[in-house]
Amino acid sequence: GGESNMSYLTQMMGMSLQNFLSVATGIVVAFALMRGLVFKKTTHLGNAWIDLWRCNLYILLPIAVIIAVLLMSQGVIQTLSMYTDVQTLQGESQTIALGPVASQEAIKMLGTNGGGFFNTNSAHPFENPTPFSNFIQMLAIFLIPTSLCFCLGKISGNLKQGIAILSAMTILFIAMYSLTVSSELAGNPWLASQVQGLTDASVSGNMEGKEVRFGIVATSLFATITTAASCGAVNAMHDSVVF
Repeated sequence: GGESNMSYLTQMMGMSLQNFLSVATGIVVAFALMRGLVFKKTTHLGNAWIDLWRCNLYILLPIAVIIAVLLMSQGVIQTLSMYTDVQTLQGESQTIALGPVASQEAIKMLGTNGGGFFNTNSAHPFENPTPFSNFIQMLAIFLIPTSLCFCLGKISGNLKQGIAILSAMTILFIAMYSLTVSSELAGNPWLASQVQGLTDASVSGNMEGKEVRFGIVATSLFATITTAASCGAVNAMHDSVVF
């Protein structure tokens, strides 16, 4: 877990740096592939170092700054303050982990890197406090993959090529989301039968392992998006998903 095993410096210079480099590397490889498919009579697929620099400087960094600001507006923390010790309602002492979370969260989602500043990932209220921050994070996950489809259409000079790939991806995504959310809304019949006075699984749903501030529908959508984009970010425990 990041809050227990890493320092702020490690999170910022280690994890965040790799988050930028990993997604930029993926984009560079994607562009090399697109050039190879389109320019059949050329041996020049581009300069990887130049592409890497351009991806980070002109694409990832500006967008990550915007996403980080939006997340901070929703309550995602961004501070270098020390951890805070508080007293709980039961009179016990608890340490509240803090840190520069919004900046790492932005590139973590934008680059479909997964992981998180905190061990509980985007289920943690300091990483993902509101339904709107949840929407921003889901949008960020799909932003680069969707854009690359249009880039293929632009490079090939035929936008329909990119739209065809995006359409195939969208159909698969809708099918998987429909299956996931319908299964989650139906709930677990066995679990429902174990709850006193609750025999209808369809009204019980399955909130085990999920955050009440997101609910079943938004949680299912997040789970499908992060899986479709091969991102490791989660806003619920996937081992609790019915499907």
